[in-house]
Parts: sequence; C-alpha cells; structure tokens
Amino acid sequence: MPRIPLLAGTKLVIAAAPDDAIVLRPPAPGAGIADVGAAVRDALRFPLEGEPLEALVRRRGRATIVIEPPALPIPGSAADPRQLAIGAVIDELERLGIPSGYQTILVACGLARRTTQRELEGFVTRDLARRFHGHVVIHDAEDPELAVLDDSSQPALRVNRALVETELVLVVSAAETVLHGGPATLLGAADAHAQRAAGAYSLLETSASQGWHLGLALERALARRLPVIGVSLVLNHPRTSGALRGYPYDPEAVERVARSPLRHVFAALPDRARREILHTLQTEVTAAAAFAGPPSVAHAEALLRAVELRRAELDGPLDAIVIGVPGTTPYLPREGPNPLLAAYLGLGLALRLWRDAFPVVDGGTAILAHRFTRTFAHPTQTPYRPFFHAARIGRDPEMLAEAERAAASNPRGIADYRNGRTVHPLLPFRDWNACQPALGRLGAVLVAGAADATAVRQLGFVPVHGIGAALDLARGRTSGTPRIGFLLSPPYFPLRVGGA
Repeated sequence: MPRIPLLAGTKLVIAAAPDDAIVLRPPAPGAGIADVGAAVRDALRFPLEGEPLEALVRRRGRATIVIEPPALPIPGSAADPRQLAIGAVIDELERLGIPSGYQTILVACGLARRTTQRELEGFVTRDLARRFHGHVVIHDAEDPELAVLDDSSQPALRVNRALVETELVLVVSAAETVLHGGPATLLGAADAHAQRAAGAYSLLETSASQGWHLGLALERALARRLPVIGVSLVLNHPRTSGALRGYPYDPEAVERVARSPLRHVFAALPDRARREILHTLQTEVTAAAAFAGPPSVAHAEALLRAVELRRAELDGPLDAIVIGVPGTTPYLPREGPNPLLAAYLGLGLALRLWRDAFPVVDGGTAILAHRFTRTFAHPTQTPYRPFFHAARIGRDPEMLAEAERAAASNPRGIADYRNGRTVHPLLPFRDWNACQPALGRLGAVLVAGAADATAVRQLGFVPVHGIGAALDLARGRTSGTPRIGFLLSPPYFPLRVGGA
C-alpha cells in the first residue's frame, strides 16, 4: 500500500493510498535561461506580433510599466525572474530615450490588499530600487478618479489614470493562468466591479473565461488610444531544497519524505514553529522563455509553453481526487488561510488548472486535506468574516447576494482597503465564485482532518476525521472500483485530461 505525503496546512500528512491509486505529480523543473534580461530585450526587439518596442517609443515621452504582485506560483521565491524582467524593461526604455524619471511603475493589485512600500521593494532587485527615479503607483480599485476607458462594455471599464495619462503602456508578467498575467494584469488596474466579474471555468482555457474576455476588451480599448506592448515570462516549477528537496517531482524524494522519522518531530511542533520552518525552506524559480507583443498574444503563447513544461497527463476523469491544501494564502502577504481561502486553493485553483476536460467525473468527490480552522488574520482577512456570520451562507444564493451588496457598500471596509489594511470587501465573494465551476461538477467535497466542523458545513462541505475515512466515504459513493487520484502539491500544476 503506497504511502503518500501531502502538505495539509502546516502539517505533513501521510496518506495510505490504495494499490491502484493514481499519483499525479508535476514534472521536474526544467532548465532556466541564463540571462533573463537579455531574453526580455530580445523579445521586445522581435515581438510575436506588432512593432518592436523601439518603434513605439517617443523620445523623452512617458511610459507606464504595469506589474502584478508575484503571488503565484506557490511556493514563490525571493529571487523571482520577474524582478530581472522589470529591470530589463526599465533599462531598455532608458536606452531608447525615456529616462526612469519619466517612467511610472503601476502595481496592479487587483482586489487583494494594496501593496505597501516595504513589500514593493521585494518586487524588484535592490539595485533597481536604489536607482529608479520614476513614480510608483499602487492601484486603488475604489479611486473616484479612475478614468472611463470604455463605457459601452458591460461592466463599464474604468481604469487607473496611469494607464491613459502616458504615451506607452508596457505590461510585465508571468504566464500562470488566463486570470494571472497578460491582459489580466491590465484588468487588475480596473475598478472593483469589473474585477469582480472576472471569472473562468478553466484557468487554462480562454473560451469560457469572462476574465480573459474582459482583459482582452480592456487591452483593445487601451490600444486604440496609445501603444500597448507586453512581456510574458514562462516560469519553471519552483525547485525545492532542504528536507523537501526534490518533492513533489521525484518519486524517490516522495518516498524519502514519507519514511523520514523527522516528520514525527515536525508534527509535534506548534503550528507557529512549523510555519516558520516551512518559510525557511529555500525555493528557486527560474524562467524558461520570454515572449513579447500585444499582451494577450505574448501571454497566450507563454501560457501554452508553460502548460507543456509543467503539466501532468491524466488518461481520464477520476471518481475521487485528494488534494493537499497548504497553510498559506493565495495572495500577498502570506498568512494562514481561513476556510474560504483554503477552499479556494483546492477548488478554485488546483481544480481549475485543467485542459480538455474536468479531472473528476460528474458527481465525483473531492477530498481537501486541511484543518479549515476559522481564524482570520487581522486586519488583512477581516472581509472574509461575513461569510461566516450566517449559517449556510455558502449554499444560499439570496443570502450570499445580500451579503455581497452589504460588503460592497460598507464604508469602513472600503476605507480599510484603500488604506492598505485589508483586501477589498468583494474579494471573498469572487473567491467563492471561483469555486463554483468545481462545485457544479462535484457530488461531494470532503474536508479531511477538519478542526472546525461548523465552518466546513457552512460552506456546504462534509467534515471527516482523516483521509482514510474520506476515502471510505468516496468508495461508498461509487459503484464498482473507483479511480482515486492523489494530487501532489504544492506547487499546483496543469492537468491535461483525456478520455472524456
């Protein structure tokens, strides 16, 4: 009987899997390019489509560089290739006649907490932080001075003025999903209602992604006013080190972690100590390629390459899938996730990273390994509390809509967001909406190892003592021998599903 280690919160859970279980592991990180800056400069000189950067620049003009917080992948790295890409873009603009004093870095935070100056320094290299003389703008989705870009679209597109009061827009991002990077970076600099509407059935397919189409509409409306170009990096999977070296890519590393006696010592430590140890583990993220062109074109090509590099193959949908949910938030700053964010990581992120077909049969079972403790980091996660003020809120659409309207008009919540204290009040509702594509296909969601059964039930899930008991319930829901899969993570990775 195989023993499979899963990271559930800050704990390492060893699951006893059936002999016929399907273990889904991502491929090992590929080789990174030696000089990210040179790759970015070459991409800008030879874009996939449209004119090169040199033809778009007006000497002594103004340029806005749009970036997004590097929240994905999980885990991240202190030395992120996006830092080098931003530096290369700034240097290239200076070479073409736009000094850094005429450049603006626009941080498109979306509905997440607005970035602080201290955190911003981690988005670029130390050298760039010292020598950059331009402006830095942290996007505010509730700014009354947002510029109307296209009032004919639904919802109307209102964007940060740094996008229109300039002579060139340059997007620097990484190809993570259709909602992270490329035109979605531009959408992260729009008003809250446009971002609230940015959903996707699959995070790797554009056809059923309202967020992709909104971002594309914003990009095209902006391109009618001024030149817009983007750079998208293809990132390799994070490379782990220390006690987790090689996990989850190498089968031998998975076996080593499962058999290590140190896991008993680690499990006996307090949650805070385990969290600190996990934070000390070094990871390395490298870039495999860089593409330039219109943001949607560069991002689409980079995303296709990223899927090919990072995907796992699944020959057909599963009857049940076990997903370890790490003890971190999908947004910066990293904190312990509340139950809704834990659900988002498993259902809204891991189970939306598929192509061709949903990885679980209709009516199948998802097992989330996490404690689902009802704690909210203060003040960052305060807007998530309304989800737990009334029973069954996650399953009652009218109650949920009423709670969303109340949150969107809460002056204190809006003020706390604008002051950089917390996330936007609409973000919890968008996170829950991101879980709906999976919930619409699944018959049951079991939370293995749940410490707060009330919170689990309020979201419409079933609390279970452990993974073994959850597997027994999943077998009882299936006629015949079920196909059970174990998703080794983090990082979460693309699944290409066949045989649907």
